[in-house]
Amino acid sequence: MSVDESVHGPARPTQTWPARVEAAYGDRADGVVADATPVTVDVGALGWVEALTIARDGLDCRFFDFLTAVDLQADGFQIAAHVAAPRIGRVDHLLIRTRLPAQAPDLACVCEVYAGAAWHERETHEMFGITISGHARLDPLLLPDGFEGHPLRKDFVLASRVAKAWPGAKEPGESEGEASPSRRRTRPPGVPAPENWGPHR
Repeated sequence: MSVDESVHGPARPTQTWPARVEAAYGDRADGVVADATPVTVDVGALGWVEALTIARDGLDCRFFDFLTAVDLQADGFQIAAHVAAPRIGRVDHLLIRTRLPAQAPDLACVCEVYAGAAWHERETHEMFGITISGHARLDPLLLPDGFEGHPLRKDFVLASRVAKAWPGAKEPGESEGEASPSRRRTRPPGVPAPENWGPHR
């Protein structure tokens, strides 16, 4: 027996971060991607608040980094929240994800778990049109009053592309005097023809 063991008892094996995450969530997660960077936990939308609470109280993830969404179009929306547990000499990161349907997406507010989530949830509501149930203040955060639509949805039409041609060279090395096929008449995917939408209609 070592001197250290005689004073402090037998050395206890330290559990790796992925193993701690798996143990904390158990069957309350749809899946844990332990070999991802960061370690990722997938949960159902009904377990969203519980999942964030486990991260804070069960895994010491006291630092809230961000919450955002990804538009998967027909497959709905993926919501992701990144939290972290600062340690001496390292930081353990955790990504928690859930899926929402494309039609009438609704997510429970987690402001009571992480107060810092409030602005992120407002932005997600504003940019993706996702309802955040239980949020006390979902008024516009970034967009001007009266703005219509949700700019980070993939079906949102970029009005600037319709109203104004893309400036600058079309390819590296091209200049104004060179004759080459113009890309300015090419519309990005999802942008309707100017005669059907916009100021030229």
